[in-house]
This record gives sequence, structure tokens and C-alpha cells, in this order.
Amino acid sequence: MPSPSPHLSLSDIAVLARVQRPVVSNWRRRYADFPSPETEEGNRSWFDGREVTGWLTTHGLGNTPIEDLAPELAAHGLVRLAEEIGGRRLVVVLGALLCLHHMNDGFPSDMTEDALLARVQRMDSEDEFFLRELKEDPTLTLRLAPLAEELIEAAYTPAGAHEHLMSHRHRLGLTGSDTGSLSPELRRLILRIADPLGHARDDGTLTVADPYALCGDLLHDVVATLDDPSDSVVLAAERRTDLARLVRRRLVLAGVAEFDLDVQTGTELEEGMADLDLLVTLLPYQAGEGRSRAWFLEEIEAISVLLRPGRTAVIIGPTDALVGELDTEEAQIRSRLLRGNLVESVTALPGGVDPSRPGYGSALWTLRRDPVPAARGRVLISDISDRTLDEGVRNTLAEDILLWRAEGHHLGGHDPRHGLAVPIQDLEKRFGEALLPPGPPASRIRSRMAHDRPALIAEAEARLSEAERRARVHVEVSGPLRGALERRIGPAPRRVTIGTLIQQGRVSGVKGHRIADEHIDPAGQVDVLGPDEVLGGAPRGGRRIDRLVLAAVYPYVALTEPGDVVYTSSPEFGVLVDHEGASLVAFPARVLRVNPDARRPLSPRVLALLVDGASSVRRPAGAVRATRGVGEVVLPDLHPQEVARLDEFLAEADRRRALLDAQYAELDTIRRLSAAGFTDGTLTVSGD
Repeated sequence: MPSPSPHLSLSDIAVLARVQRPVVSNWRRRYADFPSPETEEGNRSWFDGREVTGWLTTHGLGNTPIEDLAPELAAHGLVRLAEEIGGRRLVVVLGALLCLHHMNDGFPSDMTEDALLARVQRMDSEDEFFLRELKEDPTLTLRLAPLAEELIEAAYTPAGAHEHLMSHRHRLGLTGSDTGSLSPELRRLILRIADPLGHARDDGTLTVADPYALCGDLLHDVVATLDDPSDSVVLAAERRTDLARLVRRRLVLAGVAEFDLDVQTGTELEEGMADLDLLVTLLPYQAGEGRSRAWFLEEIEAISVLLRPGRTAVIIGPTDALVGELDTEEAQIRSRLLRGNLVESVTALPGGVDPSRPGYGSALWTLRRDPVPAARGRVLISDISDRTLDEGVRNTLAEDILLWRAEGHHLGGHDPRHGLAVPIQDLEKRFGEALLPPGPPASRIRSRMAHDRPALIAEAEARLSEAERRARVHVEVSGPLRGALERRIGPAPRRVTIGTLIQQGRVSGVKGHRIADEHIDPAGQVDVLGPDEVLGGAPRGGRRIDRLVLAAVYPYVALTEPGDVVYTSSPEFGVLVDHEGASLVAFPARVLRVNPDARRPLSPRVLALLVDGASSVRRPAGAVRATRGVGEVVLPDLHPQEVARLDEFLAEADRRRALLDAQYAELDTIRRLSAAGFTDGTLTVSGD
């Protein structure tokens, strides 16, 4: 019997389809076969989830791949269920059912309460994996069994279903400092640095351990990289009994053989089971006000004892303990680790790598017993705390550490991109000081950019001189800027709203277009103008879209015409005249287009000036929206001759501003290159 179909609101459908909420409302109006609501609660409509996914599949709408719709729908259903029975309980019972399905190769054909519990008792008689979870509430177990089967069908295997469940555990409410929440980017970095395949033995087996397993994320990542997960021996410890049992289930589902798996409840690994090849761990969270830096360093020291020669440990812990300044007692512990040639690398990580605690700084240590001779007496110290942990940074940092592990320090060797190989004796002289690189990476100092920087500054200085010369010539030819602006005598011009201008055909409104982020390509041919460009937060040309993508995915869009006035009211009001045209306006930005053939024509510059000066387009502090919409904005209806004279003045002001902008751009270039050069020590000021 299938589980009930989840009910989705319009906002839920937008999340499911990975589109903005108004897009779903447009679908509902545009398509007559859009699913009808199942129920109505106040102003909210609830739709049958399976009908919605079928409709999205039929029409090919949304940005979610078709194969991901069923798992995403299941995730929405899980969220609703977690609100009812509790997230932790849901994750535990569903995970136990998935483990039973895996070990039993399916559920009993007779899905009665007695038959299911009898099978549970037989498959886990020693209560290592799921017996207590499934016997605690037989009614709930029987209720969730159909949902477990649906998750397996959506993910193809019980293991895939369980990983889908674990990836959504924070949405379901399984949160807290004791569950682990490293970002996917940091987990990928740890996996690259750990190099499981490089630590596997000649017969392909690998013994990996984690003394603080939490939910088993790092252990699962390591095991999943092996060609055959059954070649792994896994040792783990976890202080919480429920999480220790969760880790057992997760690793058995991942393919680890039961007799090659030992998960202890507590803090001690079963060391006698096998010799370790690799250790990965996230040291437990401690709140800042009660955090003991000495405890973290002592734990690292205890971990180092477990390593055999040539084996590695990858450890994540708090920044203040692993790379910060220390008192005498703490520094002595760190000094023992350094002098023992156990610390291979130290890396300060960017903030936010633990999504549940954005303000919690993290650092990464790798330990290596008996490193290669060329690495003895030195530690690779890196600092990427000011970088985004994107694929490029992950790859270069991992290459730095892996090559340091393999080659050590020698002339002509690899120059790290993010740090320096620092002699331990130099670190000892800085006893207790922060473990940060004493200077920029050598690769940066020796880079082509550092070599060319003086020439680049000289070129910018030459361009600045030329821009200054052009500005002087323009002023000499044109004379001082005179707009002949004076106080108006007599009646003020009559007032007219933009809505009236549109009705009169003097101005027309054009909507902006919704563009998916993945279609933005800096190498494209068409500029994209959105709120950032209009408000000056991003330069024009920074965001573009390819013409072929535009034609294939957005065949209905129209590009701007020269002179279009692009405006936005979110996050604040701003206006920009697109003199070149042929740009794509991205929602929520919109366009006002002047009709030059109208009886009383406006010019784009004058219209932009008047709209920008209207107080009613501004949003008062604390207000959700502006006092009036753009159509209700009242403007003075200037005489055509006055419009022409004002436009001429504004055009000259624009020309002079462009000349100044050219100088500002070169000054910014000189300042940026100088700052980089003096920061990394490659520039100086001559005495001449």
C-alpha cells in the first residue's frame, strides 16, 4: 500500500521545480491542465504532490531534472511528516527500516505488524542495528514501511535512499552541534586531502577510523570512494548511543561488511581490530565561552599515537585552538607535536564551512608519522580564510598538501599556491604565536603577475595621463559647463503620471525577464542588466548570456533598444539609460521606452532624470514598498523646447562624467596593483 501523496503549497511547488514563486502562479493561469487544489485552508491552496510532479514531467517545466523530481517530492513529504512525529524520530525509524530492507533483501511479503517484528527480531537478534528502533513503536514502524519502499524506488537502492535521507536531515530537524554539519565543499576538500586510494594497501583494502563519528559523514565519504566498499575496515567511536547505531546502519548500507565494522559507544576506538591506514575526524564542538584549547591539542596528540609510519590523519577543529595564539601550557602541547615531526600541514579555513554555526571558525590539520625525508623539519602552513571554498581553491590546496606529502621541500619543486613550508625551528622561535604563513606564497611572488606588476602600473599611469589630456582638450574646446539653469518665473508645468504618458503613447513599459543563474556566462555576447547593474553594484558587462542559449531557452525575450530607460525598485530605486541597446533586462528590473515620434516627445536622459528625482519612487525606511508604483509617479510635463535644451545639457554632463570615469578607472587600477604588490612584498618605492 503506497504512502499518502504529500500536499504542496504554491511555494512548495516553486521549491520543488527550482523556480521563483511567481512562476508557479503564471503556470497556474497559463495552463488549463494545471492540477486543481486538493484542499483549501484560508488563503492557502494545497495540491497533490504526485499530480504536480506528473504535470511537471509532462510539460518539461522547471529547473529540476526529471530524475530528481521523485526524490525531491519524497523530501517534501518527509518534512511534513517530521513536523508531525519529530525529525530525529523520523530519521532513526526510516533509517532502521532501510537497513532492514538491505539486510533482508526486502520487506516481508505479509506486511502485518507481527510478521514485520518477527523478521526484525530474526535479522538483528543481538540488537546491533535496528531492533530497538523498530520495536519501540510498532504502529509507527508499520506506517513508515511503505514510505521506506517509495524512497528506495526513487533512489534505486536502500543505500541511496538512506543518503537522500541524511542529506535532508537538517531540513527534517535532526540538528545540533552533536550531529555534524560540514559544508559539502569542505567534505570534498577533506576527501581530496585524505586520499583514500593512495592509502589503500597492495590488496586494495583500507582501514579507516573516526574517533568522533557523529553521523558518519566523513567515514561514508571515504568508503564511497573505494571501488568496492567491502574492501574497507571501519573503526569508529561516538559518544551518543543513537548516533553510534545510526553510523552502523549507514556504513552497512554503504557496503561495509558487518564483520569489518566496529562502532563503539564512547570515545575509544577498538584499536586491536586492525592497523589504521587513514583517520578522518571532526573534533566535537565546544561553545566559545567554555572552550578548552588545551583539550583539542591533547586530543590531536592522542590521535597521533594511533598512526603507523607513513599513515595520515585529517582533523578539523576550531580556529582558535588549531591556528590561534596560545598561552604557555597550550603552546607546549603544540610544540611537542611540531618537534615530533607529526604535523604535516596546517590550514586556516574560510568561515561558514559549518552551516549550522556560521560564526564558528574552523581549521584543518593533517598529521603524518615518518614523513618523506625532504618534509622533515618543516610544516606546510596555508591560509585560505579570505577565500571562497570553490572548486579551484579546493583543487589547488589539495594539490599543495598532496605534493608536499609526496615530495617535501626541495629546490625546483612545487611552490604551494596558498601557503609556505615553514621550518619548525622558526615556529619554535614564535612560541605561542598564531600558526599563519609568515609571508605570501612563493608561487605568488614568482608569478608572472608579480613580475609584470611594475610595467602594468606604468601603463596605467600612461593611460591616466592620456585621459587627463583628453579631458583638458574637451574643456578647452567646449568651455565651462553652462546649462543656463535658472529659477522658473511664472506658472509651473502641468503634472502628468507615467501611466498617463503610457496611455498617450509617449512612453511604453517593457517587462524584465527571469533568467536562470546557470545561463549567465561571462563569455556570452549579450549584456544582462539587472538591479545590481542599474544601482551601480556591478559593472555593465560583468554578467552576460550566450546568443545561442538566449535563442534556444528564451525565444520570447526582446532586447533593449538604444535609449531605453532601465529602472528597478528592488532592493532600492535606481535608473539607468541604456544608450547602446541590445541588452537583456533581468527581472525585477524593467524598461521605460520613449517614443520619439510622439506629439510631445521626451528624451531618455530627461525621462531618467525626472523619474530619478520623483520622491514617490523612494521606499521610506521600514516600509515594504514604495509609496506609489512607477505608473503612479507624477512628473512635470515639460515643453518640447525645454526638453531639447535640458537633454543637450545632460548629454554634455554625461560626456564630462565619462572623461572623469576614465581617470577614476586608471587610478583604481594603480591603487589595486600597488596594494597587491606591497602586501606580498614584491614592490617598493624608489629613492629617485
